[in-house]
Amino acid sequence: MGQHGGVILNMASTAGLQAHQGLAAYGASKAGLLQMTRELALELAPAIRVNAIAPAVIKTQFAASLVGAHEREVARTYPLNRLGTSDDVAGAAAFLLSDDASWITGQTLIVGGGITIKGRLLDQGPDSHR
Repeated sequence: MGQHGGVILNMASTAGLQAHQGLAAYGASKAGLLQMTRELALELAPAIRVNAIAPAVIKTQFAASLVGAHEREVARTYPLNRLGTSDDVAGAAAFLLSDDASWITGQTLIVGGGITIKGRLLDQGPDSHR
């Protein structure tokens, strides 16, 4: 990659951008990954671009443990009124890996249905989703 160029795409999380109850270690690891993205973008440029995607809650087994039976209530906390899907993340990844993003490096693309514009992310517990 150093000779012919390339792209590194890190998979982070909105948990690396804001704190939430019960996810300290996970959030800290994702925040570290976001900083590593910026550092590597500097160190590997111009041959290699380095970016990250920070999804919010995506419908996965991991998310099921966070939201439980409260998916509808949690979805209402997002401006786009739904949880994300793997296709949402895949589309963002395809863009950042493509030549259309050839002048983007060291950035984090938030794929979160607008949740970070509300000033807080998903709080833990069913009573927090009302």
